[in-house]
Amino acid sequence: VQPNNYSTFYDDQRQNWSIMFESEKAAMDFSRQVCIAKCNSSPVLDSVLCQDLLLGEGQGVEGGDSLEIAYTGWLFQNNGLGQVFDSNVNKDKLLRLRLGAGKVIKGWEEGMMGMKKGGRRCLIIPPAWAYGAQGVAGHVPPDSTLVLEVEVRRVKLAKESSGLDGQNVSSRDSPAPSPVPNSDGFSAD
Repeated sequence: VQPNNYSTFYDDQRQNWSIMFESEKAAMDFSRQVCIAKCNSSPVLDSVLCQDLLLGEGQGVEGGDSLEIAYTGWLFQNNGLGQVFDSNVNKDKLLRLRLGAGKVIKGWEEGMMGMKKGGRRCLIIPPAWAYGAQGVAGHVPPDSTLVLEVEVRRVKLAKESSGLDGQNVSSRDSPAPSPVPNSDGFSAD
């Protein structure tokens, strides 16, 4: 996925291709179908499949960062998107979570690593990385593969501290070496 509704890929002959789509929606729909095709062509799904739909901007998120996200979750049925089992897209409240805190299933957290603010990603999560053999009564049958589409709306980096001018400063964005942190994890200044 590239900016301005472009996607690039290479074929089985290692020839590079670029496609420009007429709209952001068309580009995202195509990328979602690419993710589903990857899943269907995989003999065994033993890890999370990730496909960016929109890249977003800024620093990629990592463990400890706090996020607010919009999401929709489908059951993977008949080689594609099945029944929606959960979504907050048309609700007023975004899901707040800290990556690595274990608030959501392991595959969801793993699949979001590296996403950027404004980014959207399709995740296909095998049962072992989701709800496993127990499922979720009334929502997710046992041993279900899940498809999640997640959008990062807000990010608060774990390594942020307040700079002298009151602006948020992230040590990951700074070219200068960061000061030695004291015991509470914040820099001395």
